[in-house]
Amino acid sequence: MAPTMPYANRSYSDCEDVLNEAEVNSNWTPQEKALHEARLKAKAKRRLRKSSSRNSTSESFSESGDLAGADPNSPKGKVNTNDRKSRTGKGRGLPKKGGAGGKGVWGAAGMVYEDEEPDVRDPNYDESAQGDTVYAKVVPEIDERELEKMVNPIVQEYFEHGDTKELLLKELNLGHNKYEFSSMAVSLSLEGKASHRELTSRLLSDLSGKLLSQNDMGRAFDKMLKELPDLILDTPEAPQMLGQFIARAIADHVLPMSFLDCYKGKVDCDHARVALDRAAVLLSMKREMVRLDNVWGVGGGLRPVKHLIKEMNLLLKEYLISGDVSEAERCLRDLEVPHFHHELVYEAVVMVLEAKGDKASHMMMKLLQSFWKTGLITVDQMNRGFQRVYDELPEISLDVPHAHSIMETFVDLCYQESVITKQLRDVCPSRGRKRFVSEGDGGVIKS
Repeated sequence: MAPTMPYANRSYSDCEDVLNEAEVNSNWTPQEKALHEARLKAKAKRRLRKSSSRNSTSESFSESGDLAGADPNSPKGKVNTNDRKSRTGKGRGLPKKGGAGGKGVWGAAGMVYEDEEPDVRDPNYDESAQGDTVYAKVVPEIDERELEKMVNPIVQEYFEHGDTKELLLKELNLGHNKYEFSSMAVSLSLEGKASHRELTSRLLSDLSGKLLSQNDMGRAFDKMLKELPDLILDTPEAPQMLGQFIARAIADHVLPMSFLDCYKGKVDCDHARVALDRAAVLLSMKREMVRLDNVWGVGGGLRPVKHLIKEMNLLLKEYLISGDVSEAERCLRDLEVPHFHHELVYEAVVMVLEAKGDKASHMMMKLLQSFWKTGLITVDQMNRGFQRVYDELPEISLDVPHAHSIMETFVDLCYQESVITKQLRDVCPSRGRKRFVSEGDGGVIKS
């Protein structure tokens, strides 16, 4: 029999085992003994598990002399909560889920997700929608109240560059109110210049068939006819201008030929009747029906230089006949070429040199003085026009022998009336006095 430990040196569990052995040695049945032995084995296994987990944890903590994964600044024995390694001591020390876990992480670095086939058992599975998926940009329809705020800057910018391809209408979802774009463009052009109205007519022609149909154009002009009583408050000539717009639109095939016939005998507004009559008159003219390209004239810089020179010559000749300064000023403004006003100054001075008598010089001086005072012709354009005459004076004197003397007289007159500056007067070329007798010629008169 094995020697037994004194009871003073035994723990409570050891004493319990001795008592259990004593009980087993008592008169127990074989079944009770087997059951008791099974309980003892299970208890021993639980003790073994607890001791092994404690040993593994202590070994992992003591490998480097510090806590594995602990913050060096933290107290000893406290594990860093931000560490993604297992803290139970049972793992291999690797990040959880291979580094693909954690908040805000969609997988491990470098992972590529392949397209997954739709699951037939998915409750949202739609057999009819299967195939190539097309993603399209959805633009909400513009509200009628916001339409004017968005269209006005687009039209004003178009008046600056004049390129219909630069319009960003395709990015706007005008919806069923798209016909109002053309009516707003026409309304803005009525308040602008003739060049703006020409650009608007071209815009309607380019948009017809692409963005707007003839039906949309018809609705737009019908709305404009109904709004004429309000338009004439800001633009008294709105009925005549709208009639020209309608005639140009019909000639450009923007509106159908039967547009005017729909209003015969059905118009009660006098202003609308004036507009329709104006359009009918323009279309009845034989040469206008080909294409009403010149119904607004040609705007500013779009005109050829020869055409502008011809218009300015005609303006000056009419002024010499009528003497109406205000009419000449209006015609010059209608040309819309402030960068080309030096040509008017040049042509006016040349007319003075070629004219007979002093009447033309005084009239041209008054005309240039009026343009100078109103600011229609700037100092730069005035100086440039006179300087061009100075440079070409030798050639002009071949046709006008007294051109130098006439030029000096006209320049002095303009300076006295504050039309030109002193610097411009001082640079006026003058023909030197012809020497009849020269030293060393022996008194012989030079031929």
